[in-house]
Order: sequence, then C-alpha cells, then structure tokens
Amino acid sequence: MPDLLTPLLPERDVYTPSRLNREARTMLERGFSALWIEGEISNLSRPSSGHWYFSIKDDAAQLRCAMFRQRNLLARFSPRDGQRVLLRGRVSLYEPRGDYQFLADHIEEAGEGALRRQFEALKAKLAAEGLFATERKKPLPRLPRRIGVISSPTGAAIRDVLHILRRRFCSIPVLLYPVAVQGAAAAPQIVAALQRASARAECDVLILARGGGSLEDLWAFNEESVARAIAACAIPVISGVGHEVDFTIADFVADKRAPTPSGAAELAAPDCNDWLRQLALHSRRLAAAFSRSMVDRRTQLDWLQRRMAQRHPGIELRQHSQRLDELELRLARLMQQQLRHRRAVVAEQAAHLRQASPAVRLAAVKGRLQMARSSLESALQRRLQHLRTQLRVAVGTLDAISPLATLQRGYAIVSDAQGHVVTDARTLTSGQEILARLATGRVRARVEQTLEGSED
Repeated sequence: MPDLLTPLLPERDVYTPSRLNREARTMLERGFSALWIEGEISNLSRPSSGHWYFSIKDDAAQLRCAMFRQRNLLARFSPRDGQRVLLRGRVSLYEPRGDYQFLADHIEEAGEGALRRQFEALKAKLAAEGLFATERKKPLPRLPRRIGVISSPTGAAIRDVLHILRRRFCSIPVLLYPVAVQGAAAAPQIVAALQRASARAECDVLILARGGGSLEDLWAFNEESVARAIAACAIPVISGVGHEVDFTIADFVADKRAPTPSGAAELAAPDCNDWLRQLALHSRRLAAAFSRSMVDRRTQLDWLQRRMAQRHPGIELRQHSQRLDELELRLARLMQQQLRHRRAVVAEQAAHLRQASPAVRLAAVKGRLQMARSSLESALQRRLQHLRTQLRVAVGTLDAISPLATLQRGYAIVSDAQGHVVTDARTLTSGQEILARLATGRVRARVEQTLEGSED
C-alpha cells in the first residue's frame, strides 16, 4: 500500500522515443513550409531501391538529405559529391534513428537558382501584361504554303524538323532562318529573324526550334526581347524548344507550344495521308453526287423527249392530213349522192317528158341537162382543186415551221455544254466545247474562233 503520508503528485506524461520522434517530426513538418536550400553534396549513396541519400553542407554545418526514387527520376542531371546544388523540399525527421533530415522533391545545379528566380519574375511580369492570354494567340493554318524554321542550321533540331516535315507533307517548301540558339548572340539573332520573317510574310507559320539542354543553355528563349518579338510577330509561331519537361518564356508567348522540335513540325504540317484519305472520300462523294445528277438529268431528258414526241409538228401534220383525207372522202360520197339524186330527178323528168313527148321541149331539156352536168362536173373539179391547193399550202406551211425541215436544208441547232441553245457567237469563247444537232445525228465540236456580224 502506498504511504498515506506521501503527498499526491501529478500524473506523469511519459514519452517513448517513438512518440517523441513522431511528434517532433510533425512539429518540424508543420513548422516549415516548402523551402529552397543551397549547398554542396557529400556522402552521396544510391542503393538498389533507387532512392538518393546524401548530405548538403556549407562552411559551418551539414544536413542529411533524402530524395526518393519517384522524385529523382525527374531530375535533369545526375548529382555527384562536391557538386553545389539547389534543393526544394521540406524539413522532416527519420523516426527510427531520430535523424533530422531534409526531404528533397526537386534538385538543380546551384548556378540555375538565380536564373530560375529571374525566369519566374519575367514570367509573372509578361503574364500580367497579357502576353500569355489565349485570346491573343493566332490559329495555325490547316495547310501552310510555306513553313519557316528559326533554328541553328547545324543542330540536331533542324534535322529532326526537316525529317518530320518531309515525312508528313513533303511538298510544302521550308525556309530556314539561321540563328545561334545559345550564347550572348542568340537572343538578338532570334529577335532579328522573327522581325524579318514577319516583315517579309514569306511563310504561313514559323517554328522556333532548339534541342534540349540546361536552363542556362536554353536561356536565349527566356529573354524578354525574344518574348516580345514572338508576341509582335504577324505570323503564327510554334515553339519547339528543349524536351518535354523543359519550359521557356517563349513557350508561353508562342501561339502553340510543342514538347520537342519534332512535335513542332508535326503541329505545323498536316499528315498528307489524312489529306489523301479525305480527298478520296470527297472524290467518292462527288462521284456519287454526279451519278445521281446524271440519273436525274437523264430522267428529265426522257420526259422532255416524250413530251416533244407528243407535240412534234410531224404528228400534227399527219393528223391534219388524215383529217383532210376524211373530208375528201366525205365530199366524194356527198357528191356521189348528189349525182345519183340529180340523175334520179333527170330520169323522172325524162319519163314525164317522154309521156308528154314534146320534142322541142325535150331537146331543150336535154341541152340544159348537159350544161348542168358539165357545170356540176366543173364545179366539182374546181372544188377538188381548191381543196388540194389548201392542203398543199397547209403542208408547206407546216414544213416551213418544222425544225426538222430547217435541219434538212443544212442548218444546225448549236448548244453549249450545259444544253443551252446558242444564238449569239459572242457568248462563246475560244476552246469552248459545243454540240451541233443536224438533220441526222449530232456533232461535238470545239470553238477555235468567233466572228462578229453575219458574214460567211
């Protein structure tokens, strides 16, 4: 039993090493946000796990560091002992050993630190001015007539660009604006090339290309003068600088950013195979539409031919001729009936005369009868001659107005390729195809010369 005289003490909060290290790690990680640290690498080790373990030191102290595999795979160089680097990461603590350490998620050579800060400052400045705005970027042409390339004439980038352009659309001409892409002279030459290309307007699209390299190697494409020259260029600019992980100010200002020079070439030139497939598709559609149009035109032509056949002058002429034959037959029958009737009357009168037997009157009646017969026959002949004359006039009139009769006299009906009848030679042009319809058959011809007036 505890001693009753022992004063009551407050309950102790006893830490274990694990708990203390865990809470210390939490306090360190919460107390420091992500920060940058610069120093010299020492004691670098690369175990089979792929993680990097090393120390970063200056003249007075050193700090244990770790960079795990999923982060160091993004590094653009392989660090070594004695190399001065710039790290970005967070402060932490390795609980099993209680080691205070720095967990890096980005590493770059220390010389890039100042350039990186300069890069971020210029990027923020130009973004505030609206040079990166989407609405100011120009669209790329679907099929450029000529592609301009601003790059080094001896670098690998121009070879990659030309290879891709030749493979995708070999008939598009390429104009090279040779410039330096690294060093102090690079930025002024790039600016001059952009201004020259914009002023000459020789190309429909420009590719700004350079292979990969360090931030310092690519610095010409981070110059403010280059960015403003890209923004002022009247021709769409595609930026293909460095590798996919590299970003420059030129990428943000350009009308289109490509991850590599080869990618820029693919954006600039369409794939000719796609165009050929589209052309074949349109050709098939055009052929189908033309076939449908021909069927419609042929149907319309058949209808017009049937309608013309129904209203052809020859048909009307035959109908009038048949009607005339019918009238002639009716007239002949009528005249025969009249003749028989007159003969009957004459016979009846002769009978009366014979009964009366007046010789003188009989002779007179015979004379009148003979005259009446002669008059009747003459009238009948005149009537028949008059009707025949009317028939010949009607037939001649119908022949005169018939287009077929006109064609029989050596004339022709001339129409153009659209089927329109040509009445004025001035509507034709030299080399135009025409179609002449003759009395028998048709002739397709081509105009060599048109003459004014009605002379032969």
